[in-house]
Amino acid sequence: MNAINSISEFHRLLSLPEPRHPLVSVINLAESVFLEDGIWKGFVNRFYCIALKREAKGKIRYGQQYYDYDKGVLSFTAPNQVQQLDLQNMECGSSYLLIVHPDFLLQHTLASSIHHYGFFDYAVNEALHLSAEEEDDLITILNRIDQECGHIDKHTQGIILTQIESLLKYSNRFYERQFLTRRNNNSALLTRFEQLIEDYFNGEVRGLLTVQYIAAQMNLSPNYLSDLLRIHTGQNTQQHIHEKLITKAKEKLSTTNLSVSEIAYAFGFEHAQSFSTLFKKKTNFSPLEFRATFN
Repeated sequence: MNAINSISEFHRLLSLPEPRHPLVSVINLAESVFLEDGIWKGFVNRFYCIALKREAKGKIRYGQQYYDYDKGVLSFTAPNQVQQLDLQNMECGSSYLLIVHPDFLLQHTLASSIHHYGFFDYAVNEALHLSAEEEDDLITILNRIDQECGHIDKHTQGIILTQIESLLKYSNRFYERQFLTRRNNNSALLTRFEQLIEDYFNGEVRGLLTVQYIAAQMNLSPNYLSDLLRIHTGQNTQQHIHEKLITKAKEKLSTTNLSVSEIAYAFGFEHAQSFSTLFKKKTNFSPLEFRATFN
């Protein structure tokens, strides 16, 4: 797999001059020319990338439906994610890229907190679609970062990181707005989610039910599904799975003579102790103590 290791190398591949800062750059793609290089057919880069596509035209798939867009589209990629560009069918328009090397975050709280922003692991079709006002807010921040890249001194890192944090917090707000304004479509996704869990536990269990399995069945990324559920229900995917598992376990403990080990294996646990630990954590009873309340 081809790798783009530095921001300088990325600039070269876009026919741009050397970046003003070696670890962070704001790129206007209207000023870029992608070199006809085989690297674009499959590559990873070593930095965070936030892409704002302006005036995106045409139909874009989002979840199970298609939508028309004529406003900004924001997407996020973390370091080492596999990407592919089709240069023959790509129109950049007046798009922006903010690229940040992980080393720029060192000795700052953002080095660890950036991992809490789940949208860096969303799929392309789960991008954030901006209103004109939201787009203006983010472009203002990008311009501030770009201006600060021209003033490299002891204040530069702190000022730029403050702006990046603001951009990420705004993105969180805008994603929550998007989850809520698409309530009708999301309602269908939530119904589908509940049915998948129910079918899994009522069928022949093939191992522990995982977030990854459910997300794959719904054609969503795991982080996007968890964030969608959290906004609408207050619980993420794993919490929903555990809640359903405990409900089903209570049914078996109270209505059958199956041993704790048999129940654990029926739910896909390799070790009964793992099941007992989870059950007690969620109910404050061990499985046997819970069963005893019915005798």
